[in-house]
Amino acid sequence: MKYRLYYWAEIQGRGEFIRLALEDAGAEYVDVLRSSDRYSMPDSVFALPYLVAGKRVISQTPNILLYLGPRLRLAPRNEAGRLWVHQLQLTIADWLVEAHDVHHPIGSGLYYEDQKREAKRRAADFLAQRLPKYLGYFEQVLRSARGGYLLGKACSYADLSLFQMVAGLRYAFPVAFGAIERRYPRVTGVHDRVGARPRVAAYLASRRRIPFNRQDIFRDYPELDLVGKKSKKT
Repeated sequence: MKYRLYYWAEIQGRGEFIRLALEDAGAEYVDVLRSSDRYSMPDSVFALPYLVAGKRVISQTPNILLYLGPRLRLAPRNEAGRLWVHQLQLTIADWLVEAHDVHHPIGSGLYYEDQKREAKRRAADFLAQRLPKYLGYFEQVLRSARGGYLLGKACSYADLSLFQMVAGLRYAFPVAFGAIERRYPRVTGVHDRVGARPRVAAYLASRRRIPFNRQDIFRDYPELDLVGKKSKKT
């Protein structure tokens, strides 16, 4: 099947989690808006990304990956396994929202410059409290899995998404994340193993991989890259 992915052409964003799965599996797909800015939003879709697979139109990143996972051999075929990977992906989706809200804590409709003071406070709390909590959770999952990936020896789409989280955090918070990432060797190990997978490595080296930038979810604002500072309690 030839898939059609609809997502913004200028950013990685939430669509990148889908791109990574399609690329790793060697699936045939068209990243539609990379070649044309013309599209109509289906009535069933609230926002990009969405995937067209035959007659199916599927939206919401975790939902798309839930559909693709078994078909791309990036998730177990049994129900319990599929639900577990989906649960991990939903946790990553929550984590991604918190990373985004560091630079847009008041509203996504406002410019970053309109909420810089609040963003600095949000960054301090995210880096001191929330980031270690997410990293610690996935470190524990990997410890229990005992195989190098979240499911053990088999790479899943959740591992590809965990790779993307580490890559994004390294870009956005090189100082703060760099100061703590050694505490989570299993998480960073997944990043290294996924990045070395032949198709992923080829994708990362290609022009298909959109560079991180300040229009994206992960943004490199040095004033938000805080180390050793906690937000004041209110």
